[in-house]
This record gives sequence, C-alpha cells and structure tokens, in this order.
Amino acid sequence: QVQLVESGGGLVQAGGSLRLSCTVSGRTSSVYAMGWFRQGPGKEREFLSAITWSRGRTWYADSVKGRFTISRDNVKNTMYLQINSLKTEDTAVYFCAAAYQSWTIVTTADGYDDWGQGTQVTVSS
Repeated sequence: QVQLVESGGGLVQAGGSLRLSCTVSGRTSSVYAMGWFRQGPGKEREFLSAITWSRGRTWYADSVKGRFTISRDNVKNTMYLQINSLKTEDTAVYFCAAAYQSWTIVTTADGYDDWGQGTQVTVSS
C-alpha cells in the first residue's frame, strides 16, 4: 500500500554521525507504524527502532538507546534515523518498514507489511 525508499547511507568513520531517511509514498493514511531494522554480514535482521505514524510513540532496541533517535515528518512523509557515535559494528544494510495494523508487534520484522530496499552503512575504524 506504500512504497518506501531509504537514503542517507554511506561510508563514515567510527565516532561520526549519519541521518538516514525513509521516504514514504502511496496510502500513508493507512500506516500505523514505521520501523528501522538492519542486517549485518552473516547476521539476522535486527530491530532498531519504531514510531507510530500519527502519534509519534517510539520504541528502541536496548542496544541502540542513547545513540539512535527516530523521528518522522508527516508533512514530508519521511521518517528519519539519527545515528551518533557510530561504531564499526553498526556496519549493515539499514531497512525501513511499514506496518498497517494497530495490533502489530512493532519490535519484530514479522510485524511489518512493506519494506524498502535498504541503504548501506559502512563504518570504518
């Protein structure tokens, strides 16, 4: 029902910052929540953060609290993920996803209906 496009990834040195964006098009009124996930080499997809589209309620994985900040701009139909104090272990493909049902479990990948193609983040030491 929506199309998602991530941007903002790239190569950054450890200790630096990045802001990832996820642009949403289509029936944005049907979105209940949006989430950020990442998948590193040889690893499973990992939940990072989520936000409800209308009220802006947020969730964070314990591993990223304090370094990652999720936000959204309903006018621009864009969700963001600010990542500070980047570490080499943050190297991964970062995905955004959309969930339509209010009863979904936003902290699991299975709770989402549509996904973007991902943006690569590489952190060098």
